[in-house]
Amino acid sequence: MMTQSTNAKKRQKSAKNGRFLSVLPYNLFVWFILLLYLLPIGFMITTAFKPTAQLSDRKAPLYPARISPYTYEGSDFQIYNVPTEQGIEQLAMVNPGTKSSEFISPKQPEATPLIWKGNWRSLTAVYEFAPTLENFSVLANSLSLPKMAANTLLIIIIGEVGVLASSIVVAYGFARFRIPGGNFLFYILIATILIPEKIIFIPTYFYYINTLGWKDTLYPILLPLFFGNAVYIFLLRQNFRGVPVELEEAAMLDGAGPLRRLFSVILPQSWPVVTTVSLLHFFYTWNEVRLASLYLSASSTFMPISFGIQNYQTRIRIDNVIQAGTLMVLVVPVIVLLLSQRVFMQGLVITGTEQQK
Repeated sequence: MMTQSTNAKKRQKSAKNGRFLSVLPYNLFVWFILLLYLLPIGFMITTAFKPTAQLSDRKAPLYPARISPYTYEGSDFQIYNVPTEQGIEQLAMVNPGTKSSEFISPKQPEATPLIWKGNWRSLTAVYEFAPTLENFSVLANSLSLPKMAANTLLIIIIGEVGVLASSIVVAYGFARFRIPGGNFLFYILIATILIPEKIIFIPTYFYYINTLGWKDTLYPILLPLFFGNAVYIFLLRQNFRGVPVELEEAAMLDGAGPLRRLFSVILPQSWPVVTTVSLLHFFYTWNEVRLASLYLSASSTFMPISFGIQNYQTRIRIDNVIQAGTLMVLVVPVIVLLLSQRVFMQGLVITGTEQQK
């Protein structure tokens, strides 16, 4: 019995190792693609914390760093790798020159300065890890970030109410009511997703600005949301059709009308997809720049944070400040997604299935 048990364990271990080796090339390929995908994000994060002086230093490392300082006689000097008769030594340059420079040893500051002949710019500096928050403070001092964040939250809240109310009602009608040509109308609605937004920019801009006079207001940004969103309607309809009809029929026997059934039966069963739609709209509104740049001026009091930072980046062409602004805009959706990841993924899984009736 012991021998059979040992042989069974060996076969299980061998099968497990075989499965691991069979999928190893695939896993390595996936991790390689993931690494390539994350490289720009890593570059953005590291650049956002780099000091401005490091951007012009070609010999600087990729991570945020500065040349190691050394205090000598009340002044700070930079440390370099200097070739000497004893080999490469880390010395602080106290008197730079084009043909010769003076260095002292941090270990023996009382010793006579070493005269090194050559151009000191050819030397390699000694760097230390030194991230800085100066780039973020430049943005905070140059922009009214709390006001922009409040404007963005206002747009998000009003937009969430409008797009959820209209999309839920329309999706419920497509999912539960048999109307003449209902499927054809639904296909037309889905076909609107294929229309590029750039095609409708000119006619809508002309109507909102010249006819209604809504220049530099939030109305052109918020009004379309109260007419629903084709993508959100599709996701909600798929989920509503997955709710058992028997639950509604029981509510109908109790005298519940359509709206009562929607709010008492359908929505309590559909919170994951409603949360998913809310998150999708939050991500879209937080990163929205096109409509804001089209209808709002650069000095608008309603400027959202993404448009405000982008407008600032076009005027201040400093790479680390630009990346710091991008990181500030990106970090909020990432945090929201991480906190709501379980509900978000559950909603995506649920909306991918549909009950056939």
